[in-house]
Amino acid sequence: MNQWLKSMRKGYGKKLVSIHAWNAWIVVILAITGLMLVGGFWRELLGIGRVWLKWIHIIVGLAMLAPVVYYLILAGKHWKQLRNRPWQRVNTIVVLVLLVGWLISGIVLWQFKLAGPKMSNAALLTHDLLTWVGLPYIIYHSITRTKWLKDPARRAVRTRTSSPVQDGINSGSPVPSDQDTYVASTSSSDSRITSRDELLNDTDKPQPLYTRRAFIRSAVGLGLTVTLGPTFVSWIGRNINMKNSIDSMLENDPNRMVPLPQPMSASSPPIGGGAEGHFRVYTVTPIPSFTNENWSFRIDGLVERGQIWNWEQFVKLTRTVQVSDFHCVTGWSVYKNTWEGITLKQLLAQAGVKPEAHSVKFYSGDGVYTDAITLEQAQMDDIIIAVMHDGKPIPADLGGPVRLVIPQMYAYKSVKWLNRIELIDSEHIGYWEERGYDKDAWLPGSKTRTSSL
Repeated sequence: MNQWLKSMRKGYGKKLVSIHAWNAWIVVILAITGLMLVGGFWRELLGIGRVWLKWIHIIVGLAMLAPVVYYLILAGKHWKQLRNRPWQRVNTIVVLVLLVGWLISGIVLWQFKLAGPKMSNAALLTHDLLTWVGLPYIIYHSITRTKWLKDPARRAVRTRTSSPVQDGINSGSPVPSDQDTYVASTSSSDSRITSRDELLNDTDKPQPLYTRRAFIRSAVGLGLTVTLGPTFVSWIGRNINMKNSIDSMLENDPNRMVPLPQPMSASSPPIGGGAEGHFRVYTVTPIPSFTNENWSFRIDGLVERGQIWNWEQFVKLTRTVQVSDFHCVTGWSVYKNTWEGITLKQLLAQAGVKPEAHSVKFYSGDGVYTDAITLEQAQMDDIIIAVMHDGKPIPADLGGPVRLVIPQMYAYKSVKWLNRIELIDSEHIGYWEERGYDKDAWLPGSKTRTSSL
């Protein structure tokens, strides 16, 4: 084992520099792909490419394990060299925590079906927090450690005599360093620490009170703070419920539906006690808006009595109230939602389903998104065509004025801006299933997988 470690650590300096470089490229790729995955613009533009981008993100994230493990093999020697440099030790610890945290939380998000919603939700929060903290730190660290900003005096070597070390410097011998460490070249005769400035006889040069390097470092830090700070504060506010974001969505809701649905007593106050968590707004098209003039709801296809309602008629339909959790396939959840609306079973019974019907297809009012479940699955009692959330109208950002809610499946089945239900005689592959998502959207531990007619 010792012999193996010795061989692995041979050429330690070059290996440490190589690890640093590979890890930097991995972080850059993960940052770019990760930001594209969460950006609404890219969700609309990429289409099926988003699934491939997600797999690139996952594969590169798993590849991060290699430099981390390789560094840990070299860590003992590196740590000894940093014994008199506490801030560089802190930097090493911070970077390792970021990398390991990203890796573990990313694996949980990748295996969300095995992990379950609660662990996935915690992993997503951890992943986000490390990203908001880690990316600015790494960007700042990388920019301020570039060669033209790096203070040569910060790199030091341990010498036997002045001439061999000077020879090493003049010959361009690689310093086993990641730009912040120093190399040991010791003997019993001389083991003092000598800076490069001392070796190059530059110590007598006058030093300005505030150097160009220091100014640029400060400017970079200030720029990152101004650029990313407000977004980070907003993220913190949403996740610790500093403000009710749904109320702000309602204030700016582009939908103009009248009259507004009046909540049942079980909705106001909500029997669930109020939703716990934060909805993330995802859409594959620009968010549509509706008025009484351009909105209608229909059920047709293989039914005995096809029906169509305008808004005034639809809000008069008999509604029910239920409390359920809402889980997104990307890892986040909102718990204890109080939904009010019409059950799917009620609408199907009212329309009368023909014997040859196989599936229930749902259409979004954005004109693009569709999904479907089997007629057998449609008999679940908790599938609801919702018009209210926690006693308030559903804002357009969350799929209002009417959206589908299937609590026992991941949310890509819960079609937003729902305005049509069609009974069909075959299977239908939904928008995200066409782009690589599983047709099987059941949550782990769902109580009802199927229900007999």
